[in-house]
Amino acid sequence: MASLNRIEADYWFETPGDPRRTAEVMAGEQSSGTFVAVPGETPELTARAAARVERLDLLDHGQAPSLPSVDPAAPPAPGGYRRARLTLSWPLETTGPSLPNLLATVAGNLFELRQVSGLRLTDIRLPAAFADAYAGPKFGVAGTRALAGVPDGPLIGTIVKPSVGFGPEETAALVATLAGAGIDFIKDDELQSDGPLCPFEARVDAVMRVIEAEADRRGRKAMFAFNITGDLDQMRRRHDHVLKRGGTCVMASLNSVGLVGMIELGRFTQLPIHAHRNGWGYLSRSPQLGFDYRAWHKIWRLAGADHMHVNGIANKFSEPDASVIASAQACREPLFEARADAIMPVFSSGQTALQAPATFAALGSTDLIYAAGGGILAHPDGPAGGVTALRAAWEAAMARVPLQSHAQTHPMLARALERFG
Repeated sequence: MASLNRIEADYWFETPGDPRRTAEVMAGEQSSGTFVAVPGETPELTARAAARVERLDLLDHGQAPSLPSVDPAAPPAPGGYRRARLTLSWPLETTGPSLPNLLATVAGNLFELRQVSGLRLTDIRLPAAFADAYAGPKFGVAGTRALAGVPDGPLIGTIVKPSVGFGPEETAALVATLAGAGIDFIKDDELQSDGPLCPFEARVDAVMRVIEAEADRRGRKAMFAFNITGDLDQMRRRHDHVLKRGGTCVMASLNSVGLVGMIELGRFTQLPIHAHRNGWGYLSRSPQLGFDYRAWHKIWRLAGADHMHVNGIANKFSEPDASVIASAQACREPLFEARADAIMPVFSSGQTALQAPATFAALGSTDLIYAAGGGILAHPDGPAGGVTALRAAWEAAMARVPLQSHAQTHPMLARALERFG
């Protein structure tokens, strides 16, 4: 945990110069200094307001810069491009407990500095004043389980597919099939919002009609995350409509609504926020630039996210399994010692029955949402068969029974293994 009155941030960086001097430039650029001494920059002011280099660990070096240099014709750096891990800290008094200003401080102009040929923000630690200023997730793991009626085990979920193209009644017909099969969680695709082909309020009304009807029969209401992404007034109106119709979750695309949008949504919501990270790749895919999930997700979690996507084991994208599991573990760790604020990691992206054992073995927990789109909807026996197969796969995973053995007495799982194996 960070000290009481200082913000801490960890970085990996690469530089053609002296790493110690580069660390000092980074600290100065993001606090009281600039490229040249200015009047008023007294030792007293520096002691009061400047960022500090708390730790610098020298690593390896490379012969070529990771990122394009300022001058492509410049000669290679003597001794190569040196890499280091760095911790900077800032006094809380310079920013106050403000998430927008925190982001400007720990991830502002640093990425543009000519002194760095690679830079990645890997973690942040915040004083307790941020916990006082931001409530964080209102529902988290326990609240989500209570609303979904799933006291233990993973929440088996899916995404409405095709992602777009269905109208309200077609969407509701698919939801009726899924709810009838006992699914726990369904979400809008992030591309589906409020277009003329599928107006938001009409979609909510149609979907909640079938969810409520199935809940009357089964005694448990499937959770549907309606995509309310929009400007602030739109999100408030859409949230209120979902709440009025008996819905139990709303979804927002983090990089679309922005930090202030998410903060405001977190303040007025009366429902869990399913936070979608679409666009994450442009912030993270290069290992020499951008953010580690551990640092990035803390900002959104503190703003109010209850569920956050982490990709999935053997996913359809480029992220390695170790990164996926590290992200999910980060969601389960407390941000502050004084409160329980774990959130639900959401596994998705090419998930089927096949990945359930590896996911459980790596995470060691079932506090998660397992969202399989094609893995449910493309089952040979239809969506109901897909839901049944996923449940059987997780039963096997939790019992540490091989899928093929479990499939001998669970035909829908056997069909899934044939289809996706």
